[in-house]
Amino acid sequence: MSLIADYGLVLLLLACLFGFFMAWGVGANDVANAMGTSVGSKALTIKQAIMIAMVFEFAGAYLAGGEVTETIKNGIVDATMITPDLMVLGMMSALLAAGTWLLIATSRGWPVSTTHSIVGAVIGFAAVGVSMEAVQWSAVGPIVASWVVTPVLSGLVAFGLFMSVQKLIINTDNPFLNAKRFVPLYMFATGFMVAIMTLTKGLKHIGLDLNGNQSLLLAAGVGALVMLLGIALLSRITIDEEADKEFHYASVEKVFAVLMVFTACAMAFAHGANDVANAVGPLAAIVGVIQSGGDLSIGAKSAVPGWVLLLGAVGIVIGLATYGYKVIATIGKEITELTPSRGFAAELATASTVVGASAIGLPVSTTHTLVGAVLGIGIARGIGALNLGVIGSIFMSWIITLPAGAGLSIIFFFILRGIFL
Repeated sequence: MSLIADYGLVLLLLACLFGFFMAWGVGANDVANAMGTSVGSKALTIKQAIMIAMVFEFAGAYLAGGEVTETIKNGIVDATMITPDLMVLGMMSALLAAGTWLLIATSRGWPVSTTHSIVGAVIGFAAVGVSMEAVQWSAVGPIVASWVVTPVLSGLVAFGLFMSVQKLIINTDNPFLNAKRFVPLYMFATGFMVAIMTLTKGLKHIGLDLNGNQSLLLAAGVGALVMLLGIALLSRITIDEEADKEFHYASVEKVFAVLMVFTACAMAFAHGANDVANAVGPLAAIVGVIQSGGDLSIGAKSAVPGWVLLLGAVGIVIGLATYGYKVIATIGKEITELTPSRGFAAELATASTVVGASAIGLPVSTTHTLVGAVLGIGIARGIGALNLGVIGSIFMSWIITLPAGAGLSIIFFFILRGIFL
């Protein structure tokens, strides 16, 4: 207990610094994944994507980031098997390790999983620094399974959405007219899906607790508002005969570019809700232990403080703005050629999958989910449309991430233990 009594403030400041570093890494690497499809399909410029991400990542992290944060904070390490001192030092080493790995990966343009990084880092320090029994392996199982299930699920949803666009719009006698007719329905789905998740799970910590029917009604209202706003924007788009001569579907893609602005917002929100936990989950655990004076049972039960979510949200935004462009290029341009009608399907499929996972508190990999969706669209176009070399290097970086996070975490854990204990 003397560690927390003697160095409580120093540890708290260091933890905030490491948490901010990890959040910066999430912004630089993971948010770039979320925005890559919008930029790659030319629906948004990099500047516009960063502005949208700033607003909606922040909103998602702050309004709906609590559920997954709880899992990262309490669901992986068994608090009864570990002393408060080791819990604080371990979570600090996990943040530093995951942040370091993300910095390395981002500098190379690899879209790796921040979820893998932090979960691997937490498992690493607990298994080696404490004991194998300190890891709640039963809780790790569903997290690991989700890394396989979510890309497949997202790929199937993206494949279905892309095929529905082909059937309802592209392969018809008047694609432009049908685009204007059906795209508002996709807009409604986008607005509804983000709203329902936020209302059912996200707003309890700001004092708004709605029942199921109220949430459904309000989410339908939000979907309708998004649809009406979309219809107003679409009314300004007219057929461009000249552009259509060069590319038959140029005018149709203009309609989908409007839709992609909405799906980009949904994607940023979903990402903020799920992946802010990667940065603030360990930080919330440290804050809980220090504020309770080293009582792990109180620390585990304490709610995630609003200022911790705020720190994570700010770090994410700064990471994207300063270094996010590298991974945006990989996702948006190098896996398969994206147009707005393809990119929207990838984003809506990913956002839906991630939002569903966030609602049940499952920390999934946005990276895997999005790459799965982009692959689903590539497969719908034929295997020749995929850049298999880039996909191979992405898969390799995924495999390395978990052991890299764990290994770095173990090294930092022994360094911090040597300094403080």
